Amino acid sequence: MPTSIITTDDLREFKMELLDDIKNLLTKQSSGKIKRYLKSSEVMDLLQISPGTLQNLRINGTLPYTKVGGIIYYDVEEIQNVMDTNRVQHDLNS
Repeated sequence: MPTSIITTDDLREFKMELLDDIKNLLTKQSSGKIKRYLKSSEVMDLLQISPGTLQNLRINGTLPYTKVGGIIYYDVEEIQNVMDTNRVQHDLNS
């Protein structure tokens, strides 16, 4: 297995590339280029869940959705709200 040595210049270059990527994402988000509504397959990929789990989240009312024709759409903000609402924090000092 070959060994690679990472120099401070390599780290600096990586940092600049990472900052550029973050700036591009923020620019896309502020200009509205990031999708507001996702299809079922995109939500399954995003949350790493199965079709059955997504269906259960719809049926029990956990995840709001909109159905247009035969296609189900999910609002990205609603998904984020569900994630925030169900966040579990353990207090290790108790």
